[in-house]
Amino acid sequence: MSPQPPARRLRSDSASRPLQKGQQTKAAIVDAALGLATQIGLEGLSIGALAEVMQMSKSGVFAHFGSREELQISVVREYHARFEDEVFYPAMAFGRGLPRLRAMFDNWMKRTSVEIDSGCIYISGAVQFEDRPGPVRDALAGSVNTWLSAMRRAIEMAVAEGHLHPGTDAAQMAFEVHALILALHYEARFLGSPDSLQRALTAFDGIVGRFSTAATPVPEAPPPARSRKTTRVATQG
Repeated sequence: MSPQPPARRLRSDSASRPLQKGQQTKAAIVDAALGLATQIGLEGLSIGALAEVMQMSKSGVFAHFGSREELQISVVREYHARFEDEVFYPAMAFGRGLPRLRAMFDNWMKRTSVEIDSGCIYISGAVQFEDRPGPVRDALAGSVNTWLSAMRRAIEMAVAEGHLHPGTDAAQMAFEVHALILALHYEARFLGSPDSLQRALTAFDGIVGRFSTAATPVPEAPPPARSRKTTRVATQG
């Protein structure tokens, strides 16, 4: 089982005991940095800008991270942890197979509808760091690949449950679903298309229909009452 990312370990610790003052300050800085990054991108983050927002000295902010690069990576990890909390973990309450896959997409759409106004770090980060190898790009790519692996795993489970055709190419289906989200951001944020959300939902139904078996469609099952699992996205069964 893969270890949890640092952001999630910190949250797990805070559930059992109060954060120390230094941890509280660092968490507050990361939260402020995440807010800035959604608006101006990771590349726009600077120790000076954060110091001004936090009403701290530059040296005070620097002491918690050591470098601008470490700050950017901390923001990527926090963004990924929140993405998991809002998109992935709630979907685990649904049954294996198509109900869970649909829940993952529905949650993803809900988050995307908010990010149409605020911005998505995965997308802006890909533009800013696509040709800049290094730890920040690695953190971004790792987070996105973790999520796409979870999507492929959900598709594979839908095949195993008989909800999707046995010959379904999980990587191809995940690629097409991911493409919907990218198109939605472009249409909604750049072109301002008012019906982009509905078109994305319609497109998802079309993808599922194309890969589905000829059997009766799987109904939307209500989530069972059970506690949320706390393993990483890529390791969730």
